Amino acid sequence: MSVIIALAALALLMLAAYRGYSVILFAPIAALGAVLLTDPSAVAPAFTGVFMEKMVGFIKLYFPVFLLGAVFGKLIELSGFSRSIVAAAIRLLGTRQAMLVIVLVCALLTYGGVSLFVVVFAVYPFAAEMFRQSNIPKRLIPATIALGAFSFTMDALPGTPQIQNIIPSTFFNTTAWAAPWLGLIGAIFVFCAGMLFLQRQRNKAQLSGEGYGLVLRNEPETAEDVKLPNPWIALSPLLLVGIMNLLFTHWIPLWYGKTHSLSLPGMAAPVTTEIAKLTAIWAVQAALLVGIIMVLVFGFQAIRGKLAEGSRSAVSGALLAAMNTASEYGFGAVIASLPGFLVLADWLKSIPNPLVNEAITVTLLAGITGSASGGMSIALAAMANDFIAAAHAANIPLEVLHRVAAMASGGMDTLPHNGAVITLLAVTGLTHREAYKDIFCITLIKTLAVFVVIGTFYATGIV
Repeated sequence: MSVIIALAALALLMLAAYRGYSVILFAPIAALGAVLLTDPSAVAPAFTGVFMEKMVGFIKLYFPVFLLGAVFGKLIELSGFSRSIVAAAIRLLGTRQAMLVIVLVCALLTYGGVSLFVVVFAVYPFAAEMFRQSNIPKRLIPATIALGAFSFTMDALPGTPQIQNIIPSTFFNTTAWAAPWLGLIGAIFVFCAGMLFLQRQRNKAQLSGEGYGLVLRNEPETAEDVKLPNPWIALSPLLLVGIMNLLFTHWIPLWYGKTHSLSLPGMAAPVTTEIAKLTAIWAVQAALLVGIIMVLVFGFQAIRGKLAEGSRSAVSGALLAAMNTASEYGFGAVIASLPGFLVLADWLKSIPNPLVNEAITVTLLAGITGSASGGMSIALAAMANDFIAAAHAANIPLEVLHRVAAMASGGMDTLPHNGAVITLLAVTGLTHREAYKDIFCITLIKTLAVFVVIGTFYATGIV
């Protein structure tokens, strides 16, 4: 019964998200409904001590990233930079390659270390421009961005700095470059299968006469009379954000050391900060500030008339996206604390093959919590020692465990209640009904890729 309660809460939230209801409202309703059926006396403490604690903690850490990412994306849009990049790409590659361009730009940014949430805000303006000029249905934009930002560069390509590729290293004593050949094989599979799927969807839409769309929301606004900048200047802020992110990631620990103690005259006690836990977040924030300044310097003439209105729009979008994702985070924390979740986790331990066991466990827990990093952290915290013992018994290198865990976390995590999916749809102005089906197909491809990698390892022994 406890398992059914946990799964029912998950089903309710997915249904609410798919039907277009606010996740900010329904995430606590679903989570607390599960608590009510488990232990009625725990509802109020669970709401305050678990749901709100995790929700506020997420906002505390990540809202500045959402805000700066939204402002950066809006300035890219208003300055005409997005239109300039699109015009140059079409001249170079033609309209047939619009989806490939978007996937590659997303991949470049995420592999450079830019948060996938930031990529959504930054890439959407010129994705919309390119799809409109190429007459590709707007509903395919989320799946295209998801393929570029949420899949192979997030956890498959060796060396990617995304958190999903870093978490396994703390459990298996590996590095971000673990199992490079398996990661590369998995990345190629996801990229090729994903592009084939997107092209198939585009061809079907063209045969049926479907264009970009008529009733649209959150469309980029670039004045028709704006003089478009040189495309290299337009592209430079995007590249600069990736480069500065890497540089700040290196510089911040050098500036502050392992810990920093803040003591100001009006403070009762100093505040000590562990720098390693915040380096990635601070680096992204600083890189986005540099990118924003660069866009303002080169595009101020085009931006200044709409800066006030555009900044208000960006702040509103950032608030909605951050609150959606934070509410999901709180939901996952509540569900993970219920007995049904623990029963499910224990049942998963019975799968005999260590790699298949790890893949299924991580991807299921990521799907239930709606978070790749959250589901993987829960799974590895509970079962990493079991995975390691089974791997040693079967002569499986721990690098393979690392790569399988990372890739599995980014499989079924993108169910309808996933925070990144909800943010992506909110930014693009689309609903689950309009665009989620194609995102889910990318999710299936990504999930299948994990088992392709496992099969490749057993067939060849390559790592």
